[in-house]
Amino acid sequence: MFTVTKLAKTCKVSRATILYYERAGLLEPTVRSENGYRWYGESEINRLNDIIRFRSFGIPVAEIETLLDHESEVCQAEILKAQFEKLEYNILALRKQQSAIVALLQQPELVEKNMVTKERWVEIMKATGFSENDMTNWHKNFEKMEPEEHQLFLESLGIAKDEIVKIRGL
Repeated sequence: MFTVTKLAKTCKVSRATILYYERAGLLEPTVRSENGYRWYGESEINRLNDIIRFRSFGIPVAEIETLLDHESEVCQAEILKAQFEKLEYNILALRKQQSAIVALLQQPELVEKNMVTKERWVEIMKATGFSENDMTNWHKNFEKMEPEEHQLFLESLGIAKDEIVKIRGL
């Protein structure tokens, strides 16, 4: 039998993660002692490993119970197919971002000399297959990952300060 802490170490997750999965109804201790200690057995270790595996696929916690409890093979297949499609969409979006970067790298002097305007950048993004939504997501990711560089980039395009604030606030 394992305590929460020992189970967390065994499965290489945090104690808080195990308690979160318990609150979500995905993992219950085998026994709860009079002093409130949770004790987990082999079946809970296996179940936690399954939860961790499904989370590594990006499956939302709310959908994991259906996969774990094998309620319906149809539902399981639908959840896995839907996640596959989400991943495929994300891969395509990342490839579009790569293409936009490659387009800039092929003409770095345009960026260095501030020759790429907002309008030209939008043309480049659209030419590589970006939709308005894709461009919004691109800015959100840029802001999240490199806020200072995002600011500098927007300034290099000659965008007005109030519009930069709006873009960065997405």
